[in-house]
Amino acid sequence: MRVNRVLLSTALVVVALVVQVSVLARLQLPGAVPDLMLLTVLGLAMVYGHLAGAFIGFGAGLLADLAPPADHAAGRYALVLCVIGYLAGLARPENGRLRSAAGPMLVVVGAAIGSTLLYAGVGALVGDTAARHVGLGSLLFTAVVYDLLLAPFTVPFIMALARRAENDPLADSRDGGGDVASGWLASGTGLRIGGQRGGLRAKAARGRAARAGRIKGVKRL
Repeated sequence: MRVNRVLLSTALVVVALVVQVSVLARLQLPGAVPDLMLLTVLGLAMVYGHLAGAFIGFGAGLLADLAPPADHAAGRYALVLCVIGYLAGLARPENGRLRSAAGPMLVVVGAAIGSTLLYAGVGALVGDTAARHVGLGSLLFTAVVYDLLLAPFTVPFIMALARRAENDPLADSRDGGGDVASGWLASGTGLRIGGQRGGLRAKAARGRAARAGRIKGVKRL
């Protein structure tokens, strides 16, 4: 991964984790908790692609596993976000740019359902039955609703930041050098130089014609 990707992804994940733990987890909403970490991984994966999405998801999930007050086995959420980040990266729009809001919203719905089911499934494998006591149906419904309400305020902003961080001014100048040069030759100095050369040739031809006419006149005399 590029350095700018690592720096931006780390900063966004840390901010999302702080907001998740200090604000969203304390709202005491019924059912699931709005998952800002999931939305951050989705936004980055839909710009950077599936491989980067998997790495970012794993790192973000592991950080959430280790951050207090974590009450589950370390690596559980890392596995969930790694899979979700990889799948979200496969749904990356062309050039990482959104053409409509329908596609990302479908990705958010699928990610909310998939992450909840995968988290509950991994929990069942390690003996965590908390999802059964809360109610899996309630968790799925509230997770989708909360993430859909939060997504319009986070996912487009994260994707815009990721696209902006991808822009390399030096690379743009290197890539655009040929275009600038061709445009400069086609529409600027190149044509003027050509016009000046044509004008000089025309003046030289007129000068030769004038000298020839004066010579002929002398001969007639």
